[in-house]
Amino acid sequence: MSRLTVFSDADPTMAIVATEDAGEIARHLTEIGVRFERWESPVTLQPADSAETILAAYRPYLDTLMGELGAGSADVIKLTPDHPQAGALRQKFLAEHTHTEDEVRFFVHGAGNFIMHVDGRVWDAHCVQGDLISVPANTQHWFDAGDAPFFTALRVFSDTSGWVAHFTGDVISERFPARGRDPITTAA
Repeated sequence: MSRLTVFSDADPTMAIVATEDAGEIARHLTEIGVRFERWESPVTLQPADSAETILAAYRPYLDTLMGELGAGSADVIKLTPDHPQAGALRQKFLAEHTHTEDEVRFFVHGAGNFIMHVDGRVWDAHCVQGDLISVPANTQHWFDAGDAPFFTALRVFSDTSGWVAHFTGDVISERFPARGRDPITTAA
């Protein structure tokens, strides 16, 4: 289930906001310019399906989204626990970074956490199959798919060179492990 948990960047143990309601998630994330939507799609795919099959199945949705965003390309990224570089890829994604364009992802299978560091808060968006998230350009964030990463996601790019990260060097992600597990206590 999708989940948003928000913390003060000084305290990773007490949530300020914790919700699994998609409307509430979208409303809260809008506060920091993040787009969040649930796509109710009739498309049924299997994890083993090829990138070409996935792109073709979602083409009507992608064409609309890419038109809205002025995007130039889309691709598919998959990460599974048995991927030979799963650990190294996870570590790369865990470092706080920014991009010069919006980071747009739609989860076809699996799950992962987009964690944004904005205005003294850490916004942990646990995204699952059917979730679309768009993190605005220059937003400090990191991504964690957990110790046994499993996800397939559509990526949409305005810059045809694709995903380019600019690492901040901040180690905040080490203090805020992904919250893909049970939600923690919220502040009263």
